[in-house]
Amino acid sequence: MTTAICPGSFDPITLGHVDIICRAAEIFDEVVVCVMHNAAKKSPMFTLEEKLSMARRAVEGYKNVRVDSYDTCDGLLAEYAKRFEHPVVVKGLRAASDFDYEFQMNMINKCLNPAVETMFLTASERYTFLSSSIVREVAQYGAELKGLVPDAIIPDIEEKAKQWR
Repeated sequence: MTTAICPGSFDPITLGHVDIICRAAEIFDEVVVCVMHNAAKKSPMFTLEEKLSMARRAVEGYKNVRVDSYDTCDGLLAEYAKRFEHPVVVKGLRAASDFDYEFQMNMINKCLNPAVETMFLTASERYTFLSSSIVREVAQYGAELKGLVPDAIIPDIEEKAKQWR
């Protein structure tokens, strides 16, 4: 069985993320949305538990998609991928600058774990501008989130954004 790993901090998960995850679910037997906890990232808006909850609600209904987490204190993504027989890391690309960074990550992952492959999926045109940081900023100003994130998690983001204002 080939397992796709869709890693990210998902702070919060966006419709762009969900688009990549759902497209991967059409290609692979199993997709694991891996919410990565990175202690080096400063000031996340959401706790790991909140991000896991939102990710689960965002992908519920997809039978071959599940949500997991991994703390980078325990190792890098290449280490997490060792849990799977035929792991493929799936990364979404919005722009050429994404490719430069993700290509470097692909090379280090391959160096650390030769069994891991990486697949790049280009973002759907309507999501090329979308990122978690954009969503956080929009939310902090109280602007409309519909069309940026799954409807089911809009109240979570709005409530958290009120605390950040």
